[in-house]
Amino acid sequence: MSQAKVYVTRKLPASALDRIAAKHRLEVNPHDRVLTRAELEEAIQGIDGLLCLLTDTVDEKLLELNPDLKVIANYAVGYNNIDVPACTRRGIPVTNTPGVLDETTADFAWALLMAAARRVVEADRFTRAGKFQGWGPMLMLGEDIHGRTLGIVGLGRIGQEVARRAGGFDMKVLYHSRTRKTKEEEERLGVEYRSLPELLQESDFVSLHVPLTEKTRYLISRQELKLMKENAYLINTSRGPVVEEEALIEALRSREIAGAGLDVYEKEPEVSPGLKELDNVVLAPHIASASRATRTRMAEMAVENLLAGLEGREMENLINPEALKK
Repeated sequence: MSQAKVYVTRKLPASALDRIAAKHRLEVNPHDRVLTRAELEEAIQGIDGLLCLLTDTVDEKLLELNPDLKVIANYAVGYNNIDVPACTRRGIPVTNTPGVLDETTADFAWALLMAAARRVVEADRFTRAGKFQGWGPMLMLGEDIHGRTLGIVGLGRIGQEVARRAGGFDMKVLYHSRTRKTKEEEERLGVEYRSLPELLQESDFVSLHVPLTEKTRYLISRQELKLMKENAYLINTSRGPVVEEEALIEALRSREIAGAGLDVYEKEPEVSPGLKELDNVVLAPHIASASRATRTRMAEMAVENLLAGLEGREMENLINPEALKK
């Protein structure tokens, strides 16, 4: 096709953006922040391709502002920020960036788990405040990780990588997933299936790896938290609304569970003040995939998806192939 107009909603690694600029007219969000709704509405008008992030809500009203939009490339694995059925009705293919961040995200889930269990962030603050007066037998006691039970909710690609890492800690690994694995797969991964209530009751650590859907919204709420052990930890690197934040705050405050490690939040980027006040939760700013190598690969994949869509080539990471039939 002739030169297209492309808008990218956030600055990405230069090597990826240069590929777009070499073929098409490129405009990138000049601000180091999420676009406001008004800015996004202005940006989408008159463009052929949109490369967006999870923080950009692409709904039907936004799509109505540009009936000629040809492709949307989402710089993320998840795509709950995009109204995919609306895109399909308009014949707009939507792509994502699966696979590239699985191991990096699994690494970070473990970082949160270990930091929460061994009180690393709390100990850091303690030391910086000049409170460390020497070794003591009861100082900053945490929980062991080795030999304990890990429960994984959602055994997709990331969940499987988390399970694989558990072998190094000689852990028993339970899982709950929408679709149960075959016996051969369970043996290969070293995991045992449980219903969600059983998993919550048996696990010392619960790590969430599910997409955000209507079925997974508030998957972990008051009822589920009450099933967990008093010395258990909840780790969430999936999506914030999978956990009912108010219920989690109550459980942490009352010590119904021992602690948590969170990378995502229910009303992100807002973090509930109740969470900030607690010492038994580790808070991170949605950085599970934030290694230099992974973020660069994500950008390159998103750009390749975008260019393939604009040039009429096959898109490897197409979410809605039925859109091509329109």
